[in-house]
Amino acid sequence: MAQKNVLRYIILGLLAQQDLAGYDIKKLFEGELGDFWYSNHSQIYPELRKMEDDGLIECHTVRVGKKLEKKLYTLTAAGEETMSDWMHEPLSPLVPTRDEFTMKLYLLNDQNSPLVRKLFREEIARHEEKYLYLKSRWQQLFANKTAQAHHYGHACILKHAVERERQRLQWLKEEYANLS
Repeated sequence: MAQKNVLRYIILGLLAQQDLAGYDIKKLFEGELGDFWYSNHSQIYPELRKMEDDGLIECHTVRVGKKLEKKLYTLTAAGEETMSDWMHEPLSPLVPTRDEFTMKLYLLNDQNSPLVRKLFREEIARHEEKYLYLKSRWQQLFANKTAQAHHYGHACILKHAVERERQRLQWLKEEYANLS
């Protein structure tokens, strides 16, 4: 079964919320969206061109300041319909994650190898940093119930991400403590 181009649908969803420039979309992937989905400019800009060619979005130029012009993308009726169709589709099967820590741990057979302790320390540090970052984002964005209600989906997945990191850290620290 062919892999679905989910990036297209994410961009359609973003444009359903507001008109955006390619740069704005790229910045969202570097910030908020980057916590849940990775995409870089070398994927985003060609996809915008394809979507425009397919009639899913259209572009108009606005002046920013005295000289700077910015291309803003807008969802078309066909784009809205495509987005709606995708939102109603069943979810695709889960795909394996690409987790370097997990693969390295899998390949270590000797619990007493110095690499095991080093690997766990590195992974704990990475997840502590991510956990603190996600908790900080939660506080910045959703400390009050009104913000949570207005952005339910975002709040829900960010809350889950915080909990996922907390649980991962708990497991990592328990396993590290059990090493001989």
